[in-house]
Amino acid sequence: MRDELITFLQQSLGPNGVLSNANDTERYCLDWAGARGAEPLAVARPASVDDVADVMRYCHQHDIPVVPQGGGSGLVEGALPDRHTPELVLSLERLNRIRALDAINFTISVDAGCVLQEVKDAALAEDCFFPLALGAQGSCQIGGNISTNAGGLNVLRYGMTRQLVLGLEVVLPDGRILSDMRPLHKNNTGYDLKQLFIGAEGTLGIVTGAVLKLCPQPANSRVALIGCPDVRAVMQLYGLARRSCCDLLTAFELIPRRCIELALEAAPTLRDPLDEPHPVYVLLEVAASGELDLDAMIETLFSQGMERQLLGDGVLASSEAQAAQLWQFREAMLEGQQRRGVHLRTDIALPISALDTFHHQAERLVAELSPDAEVIAYGHVGDGNLHFNVLPPTGLDDDDKLALLHDIEEQLFELVTEFDGSISAEHGIGRIKQSAFLASLSAPEYDIMRGLKRLLDPRGNLSAGRILPRSDGR
Repeated sequence: MRDELITFLQQSLGPNGVLSNANDTERYCLDWAGARGAEPLAVARPASVDDVADVMRYCHQHDIPVVPQGGGSGLVEGALPDRHTPELVLSLERLNRIRALDAINFTISVDAGCVLQEVKDAALAEDCFFPLALGAQGSCQIGGNISTNAGGLNVLRYGMTRQLVLGLEVVLPDGRILSDMRPLHKNNTGYDLKQLFIGAEGTLGIVTGAVLKLCPQPANSRVALIGCPDVRAVMQLYGLARRSCCDLLTAFELIPRRCIELALEAAPTLRDPLDEPHPVYVLLEVAASGELDLDAMIETLFSQGMERQLLGDGVLASSEAQAAQLWQFREAMLEGQQRRGVHLRTDIALPISALDTFHHQAERLVAELSPDAEVIAYGHVGDGNLHFNVLPPTGLDDDDKLALLHDIEEQLFELVTEFDGSISAEHGIGRIKQSAFLASLSAPEYDIMRGLKRLLDPRGNLSAGRILPRSDGR
């Protein structure tokens, strides 16, 4: 089967369209978090939507499992080749054209393999703005962003990826092409089929193109870092910020002191941002496309926060360079965590008003299970997304660390359910969160999802075992 598949791919896609040597396919077996998949049957690198359709038609006819792959920045092992069933990796990296940009309609049409940063740059060149902002935007691809319904830093103002997609082109598991690339801001004709594939993690079809919504390029923006006494004060300050900053608030990030310390360790060129350390910090940004006095807006927020004893100190960036340095704390702290080795990484969503209470109860839960474990809880609290991460005690061996983190995760997810939250705010389900996800589904939810999978992928060969168990595709 493998030899015949490779021969077909070479004939169909050309010499640059297939990789079959283990040395060449190695990078497609790893993701950003360091997880490793098995060696694939091969890596197909189609250069057009028709190429993708040809590959999927062949694989459907010959019952060959396929997993689509974007930029490799996923965190739930959804795009890695399966360790038990050999799969063909279908990489979208050669589908990387900017198809069209309409600055009056505020839309851009792109191939799914376009790197997010390239899309943002193309929009900027026409004085437009694509607001999706992620730490991996220099490597992640639009198709992956759509397939995982990526969130990022600007959800508070602009919404998830789902809110930024106007049209979609998808190759179905049997090779048929479903295309609705109309750049319409309003369309109310029947079922909105594109929504089935946004967030489906490549289990229902392969996204090959999209029409994305653009916004006016902000003419000015301001970034501030504020020190607060506790999470309760942060959430009260958020309420003030939503009112005093109107609808111009684009980001409102919770950063505990420990994250600042991790950032300082990972990036020695950084300096402590405030004169005195604070238990928690807020990193916020406001932006406007018009000439508004954003400094006065933030100063008013500072004044209101001081009066209510919600903050102790803060700094307002006076230049783009200083603003970039404040944002660097948000990025460097992730590298600082990664250096600590194995740890629990969560991606939960909660009602914004419940964040403080949940944070308190979750910290207590971890302390009861392991007093020496270290909680690192940060996130995009302006949209209810909390990354409640846990570093295990350093004295444990790796097996004991994994066992402890598994127990903590199970009880943490139970607490999330009690708060009517979600175990995944933006990273998706993949394989890693499948058990917890299935346990949270009602019978009607499960039946509908299983029915959709069987309808669109009756042989169960596309991204099998991701989100739903492998058997549910057949």
